[in-house]
This record gives sequence, C-alpha cells and structure tokens, in this order.
Amino acid sequence: MAFGTQEAPSDADLPWSVRRSLPRGSQAVFEGKMLNYKGNWKGSVVSSVLEPVLFLAAMGISLGTLVDQGGRLDQGVDYLVFLAPGLLAATAMQTATFESTYPIMGALKWHKTFEGILSTPVKVRDLVTGHLLFILFRLVTTLAVFLAVMGAFGALEMPLGLLALPAAVLTGLAFAAPVSAFAAWVQNDAGFAALLRFGIVPMFLFSGTFFPVDQLPAVLQPVAYATPLWHGVSLTRGLSVGQLDPLLAMVNVGYLAVLLLVGVWLARRQFAKRLVI
Repeated sequence: MAFGTQEAPSDADLPWSVRRSLPRGSQAVFEGKMLNYKGNWKGSVVSSVLEPVLFLAAMGISLGTLVDQGGRLDQGVDYLVFLAPGLLAATAMQTATFESTYPIMGALKWHKTFEGILSTPVKVRDLVTGHLLFILFRLVTTLAVFLAVMGAFGALEMPLGLLALPAAVLTGLAFAAPVSAFAAWVQNDAGFAALLRFGIVPMFLFSGTFFPVDQLPAVLQPVAYATPLWHGVSLTRGLSVGQLDPLLAMVNVGYLAVLLLVGVWLARRQFAKRLVI
C-alpha cells in the first residue's frame, strides 16, 4: 500500500491476457525514464563531449607539461596518461551521484512520481532496479565518449584500455546504489550539500585522481585508500595504462561489487520505508 492509499493491484488480479502483455516492472520503469530523457538528451551529449576535452586539454596538456618538466610524477608515464583514467572514474562518480540525488528526491517528495508508479503492479524492487538500469545507460554512454576522447589524446593503451569502460561503469554503479538509498533517507536537499562537501568533493581531490595517494601526508593515506573512488581510479588506471596488478584489481573489483550490492539492499529497504506502509 503506497502512502496509505488503496492497495495496488497485483499481477494475479489482472486478466491473463493483460498479465501476458505487461512488461517486467523494472523494464517499465527504465522505459519511462528513457522517455523522459528523450527531451533533454542533446544537452547531455554536448556536455559529455566538451567536459573531457576541456579537462584533458587544461589539466593534462597545459598543467601536465609543467608537471612532466618538473619531474614530480614518478609513475613512468606522462601526466596526461596518468590523469585521464582518474578523471574517467571521477566522471563516473559524479554522473552517478547527480542521477541519484535530486531525481530521487523529486520523484519521492515533490512530484510524487514513485507513488504513482507503485499504484501499478510495479514493486519497490522494480523501481530501484529500473532506476539503476537508467543510470547504467547514462554511465555507459557518457563514459564511452570520455574513453573515445582519451584515445584521441593518446592516453589509452590498446586493447587492454578498453576494459577501463566497464571498470568505470562499475565505479559509477557503486556510488549510484548507496547514494540512491541516502537520497530516499534524507528529508530535504540540505543532505545533498553535505554529501558533496564532505564526501564527493574530497574524494575527487584526494583519492588519486590528480596525484598519487602516496604523496598525501601519511596519516591521510589509509583514508584515501579506503574510499570507493580510489578503488575505481586504481582499476581504471591500471587498465588504461597497461600496468594492471591482477591481485590489486581483484581487490578493487571486490570492493566496488560489495558496495554496489549493499547499496542496492539499502536502497530497496529505504524506498520501501518511504513508499510502502
């Protein structure tokens, strides 16, 4: 029962012919979000191309030339090659976080979209899965463009570097699920400001995106290594530069996969608390 209204009909309450023609719940949610996305996809495509070009040109080439000349990066690669996979993972984090904050709160609190969806045979688990499927779509399309730009800048070791795309997608999903749970838990958007200020921005700056973590003060290094973004950066960088440590990669994938699974469980639980009584 959603928000104390009448109970949504179950599949068993519908005629057999109607049940047969109904799409799966998660697929229906995904298709609905795709229909909504059709209205603004052009703007996101432009930003998806411009952002990696500007970031890599400004940070990787302009600043990177100074870093390479100063010899401060002891990684055996140019700064552009070092930076690009870090930005790929960070873009995954930012895209997933954006799609899992205000869209969730808007659908829960302001537009009541989720309440309407749950008045159909769609269940809470379908709602969460469909939402994450849409974020998966956004991650794949956005990061594929970023990876193509990396290749154009010569910052991608082929063919192993192509696996940086699924690695970055996994990184994004590892953020999307727990952030979705957080968005369903907070009562107003002040929580998002705290999340960005104390979580996303510090990780973006200090989790190995722009410089090796071992250049941080010793007391902060364990904190950086424990962040999900560091595991995403480590995995994508190892693949894109062709210097993958198999054991470390297994740790990275395991960490991100566990975070994703726990996040999905938390999201389903929190959505149910907000939407079902």
